[in-house]
Amino acid sequence: VKVVAVSGRLLEPGYAYERVRAFQERTIQDLQKVLETLHREGGGQPFQGLVLDMRDNPGGLLDQAVKVADEWPTDGLVVYTKGRDESQQHEFRAHPQGTEASYPIVVIVNEGTASASEIVAGALQDQGRAVVIGMQSFGKGSVQTVFPLESGNGLRLTTAPYYTPGGRSIQEVGITPDIVVRAPEPEPLVEGEEGDAPRRLRERDLERHFTQED
Repeated sequence: VKVVAVSGRLLEPGYAYERVRAFQERTIQDLQKVLETLHREGGGQPFQGLVLDMRDNPGGLLDQAVKVADEWPTDGLVVYTKGRDESQQHEFRAHPQGTEASYPIVVIVNEGTASASEIVAGALQDQGRAVVIGMQSFGKGSVQTVFPLESGNGLRLTTAPYYTPGGRSIQEVGITPDIVVRAPEPEPLVEGEEGDAPRRLRERDLERHFTQED
């Protein structure tokens, strides 16, 4: 079943809401179509503000995350990777073409915001283009490379970590919101210690996960 990656609506005149659920092959096209529709519904005027909701977005394609983050900054880093091998060192930058007008943005994240969605949140936060609110994100900040085998199978290895424009590693830590908002979510996946409220699964809870020291 194909997930509808992007949806949106006007909250009130001048203020838009966009929900990005995953980063698939056409996420950037879908996002741009939603933005065009909302601009048209708003009479063609620039937004006075935008809410970008990426709660429970598990991530997806890196190139789509970079293109989505590039909708708002005019230049500067979006994300970069550093691996032990030179071939795993890459920088992804924003471009001025097609950049949206400079209006306030709020990005909403939670414990289910992972990988590509953390890249977008971290890029907009470090670039000073958005205020991030919600809960600490999942913390999946590593690059996997698939090496084909003669049998036709593949071997997937973790080859590099992602870093936000400010040099923060997402791995294990996630994105720290500027404003913490604890919403009631009735789907705990990991039981806390005795006496604690249940909490949801994050990267750091996974067996043999890569740590910041690794």
